[in-house]
Amino acid sequence: MTVPVEAVAAIAREAGDAILAIARRGPRVRAKADLSPVTDADEAANRLIVARLSALTPRIPVVAEESTGPAARPARRFWLVDPLDGTREFVAGRDEYTVNIALIVSGRPILGVVVAPARDLCFGGTADGGAWRQDAGGPRRPVAARAAPESGAVAMASRSHSTPETDAWLATAGVASTIRVGSSMKFCLLAEGAADLYPRFGRTMEWDTAAGHAVLAAAGGGVCTLDGAPLSYGKPGFENPNFIARGRAQPVGTRLRGSSR
Repeated sequence: MTVPVEAVAAIAREAGDAILAIARRGPRVRAKADLSPVTDADEAANRLIVARLSALTPRIPVVAEESTGPAARPARRFWLVDPLDGTREFVAGRDEYTVNIALIVSGRPILGVVVAPARDLCFGGTADGGAWRQDAGGPRRPVAARAAPESGAVAMASRSHSTPETDAWLATAGVASTIRVGSSMKFCLLAEGAADLYPRFGRTMEWDTAAGHAVLAAAGGGVCTLDGAPLSYGKPGFENPNFIARGRAQPVGTRLRGSSR
């Protein structure tokens, strides 16, 4: 069964509209069991996306952050959803939060949509169709990851989840500059060639990364664990190991300092 990325993008935009409506009246915030914040916008978007995907593809199960327990056992093919990635950015009034929807087949993200509602921005990508960006409902524009320039790589880092391990890696990687951004927008900036590296040393869940990973892979980049293996999905508990996301492979004979490539 071929799933149209346009239909998935429409669902993500609808969820984004629901989030914006709650943002205008003021979200209600509470702490989850792990002390991370969740809002009524997360929960409303989660319900909408799960209902729409279940109607679009009744035979494909949906794994979503706000409605799936870590003990769930994913199928060979399943949806991975983060209805509001970057809740801290959302609560703080910043515009970097996103809606993430990805389709996983045999551990690999083959379709992904990332919508930034407050920016009226959508990124999408499929394994066989390339990656694109769409601003404010305008025409889609193809995007492609780049090889890091000789002047030095531009790195992405989390705005709200920085760790000493990430900072230590960046200090030895020979990067020219570092941009701190919340949510899966980091993957999208790699996908459109605005940056080159995103190291993540710290806890993430599969729904945090899958949609952005799919867009980046469709744009020619990739995401690997620290031993060089591709980051896979459907792991027990849905928790990711540390990883490094990259744009295109460096030309033969070049090597970033601090990199294993």
